[in-house]
Amino acid sequence: MANDEVQKPVNTGRRRFLTASTVVVGAVGAGFAAVPFIKSWNPSARARLAGAPVTADISALQEGQRLILEWRGQPIWIVKRSKAVLEALPTLDGRLRDPESKNADQQPAYVLKANPELRSLKPEISVLVGLCTHLGCSPEMVAEIRPEPFDPEWKGGYFCPCHKSRFDMAGRVFQGVPAPTNLVVPPHHYADDNTIVVGVDPQGA
Repeated sequence: MANDEVQKPVNTGRRRFLTASTVVVGAVGAGFAAVPFIKSWNPSARARLAGAPVTADISALQEGQRLILEWRGQPIWIVKRSKAVLEALPTLDGRLRDPESKNADQQPAYVLKANPELRSLKPEISVLVGLCTHLGCSPEMVAEIRPEPFDPEWKGGYFCPCHKSRFDMAGRVFQGVPAPTNLVVPPHHYADDNTIVVGVDPQGA
């Protein structure tokens, strides 16, 4: 007798199932492989730390209040100054180390062009990097115009308790303190009347 094997009928239903399963598994694998690629489209924490701009709504900011943001790992102070503080700033020039902010590294040129003594794009709104230029401590805001233990003629400003450096409400450094320069004004602009974008210069600046 011939040793011919009996051919079993092909189970077409099972074949279709296996084929479909293989396609599905392949598609799922492709999906997982795509996840890192898709995530790469979003800015990472490292990219944000490197200098991605930050935006702040200042519509609710009241006189004497400070809003604190973070940009490039640094605290950014946005302060709404009172009319009394603005009037007091020009009277302090004789007590300051760099009253005209001649150190170009401490602020963008367009800020000085807008308001030289105030160091701001808008008179009432100050934007500063909140780090003392001595050793990088974070000064305290003492915005009230009144005598203080560290200055009986205080007109409002920032006092660094680490080594007693003082700055006025424009971030200008006083004479005779350890801090060598004014507080830094970061690059920034207004997207609209109530929105500040820190980290990007104004268009055309």
